[in-house]
Amino acid sequence: MRILIDIGHPGHVHLFKNFAKEMQKRGHEFLFTCRQKEFEIELLKAEGFDYVSFGKKYNTTLGKIWGLFKFDVLEFLQGLRFKPDIFMSHGSPYAAHASAILRKPHISMEDSGNWEQIKIYLPFTEVVLTPSVLYEDMGPKQIRYNGYHELAYLHPNHFQINSTTPHSFLNLQKDEKYVLLRFVSWNASHDKGQNGLSADEKEKLVNYLDSKYTVFISSENKLPEKFQKFQIKIAPENMHLVLSGAHLFVGEGATMASESGVLGTPSIYVNSLKRAYNEDQEKYGLVFNFQDGNGVLDKIKELEKIPNLHQNFQKRLQKLLTDKIDVTSFMVWFVENFPESQIELKNNPNYQLNFK
Repeated sequence: MRILIDIGHPGHVHLFKNFAKEMQKRGHEFLFTCRQKEFEIELLKAEGFDYVSFGKKYNTTLGKIWGLFKFDVLEFLQGLRFKPDIFMSHGSPYAAHASAILRKPHISMEDSGNWEQIKIYLPFTEVVLTPSVLYEDMGPKQIRYNGYHELAYLHPNHFQINSTTPHSFLNLQKDEKYVLLRFVSWNASHDKGQNGLSADEKEKLVNYLDSKYTVFISSENKLPEKFQKFQIKIAPENMHLVLSGAHLFVGEGATMASESGVLGTPSIYVNSLKRAYNEDQEKYGLVFNFQDGNGVLDKIKELEKIPNLHQNFQKRLQKLLTDKIDVTSFMVWFVENFPESQIELKNNPNYQLNFK
């Protein structure tokens, strides 16, 4: 089987990487397509995948309209060359449109519920696999599974935590506590009209944390000069090791907040845009969701009072893992057996529980 996967965000590389590697072991062939946005290309290179970049992504409204046409054409041409049996993506309109023209199925993984994008790709997509907690109803093409995208690459079946590793490449002492902050650029289509931490709140947060811990900041935009000394400088493929060893994560990015949660790292998500998977993790006491910066420092101080914080959160994580599935194993079964797998899950949704 030949599978073409379109990548729109660094997190999508992580979502598909273990699936692709397992499928390659079984004799299937892959090609990834992408745009230059953050560090998708670096991640694809690090994983050793064959890929084609279509150039820079556009951020303006007119640029996005032009990009929809341009990247549709480039995806179609790449499909002609690679001749895939299946297209896959995380809600990529380019993969969906090219698959329809080439009369091949498109399987989408979706967890954002971004209807601006969904309505562009859904008519050209055979099936959409979503976490069961996703609020949106996408109709008969939707199949819900009991997990999150982050459990495709951070489930313990695929990711083993070594507590000494991040400290070594961060040049920290083994017992030195550090925190990671994540600031987003607000340029994504789903970020329109949303907000997180104000400049003043960021400064107060950094000053408080810097007085007690080693602070690292990951930012999509260039940091103000006063924050630049905190800029984390690591290979992007090492970020999950950093999250696994952190004392605390605070950020505006939903994906990294969820990644921290499924690693058992106390996680605070600050964004007016709600995400169902982060709200579900709050039920387990792993992620704490805030619409803005109000109450964030109070929550940090509350967490600091918990004895043996790391061990406490690892126990909370075990409850989550008992309830959820290994998403990569589920994806491998679903794609290898498609379209019969789609029929199986429609008739017997609990079949997915075989993939723990």
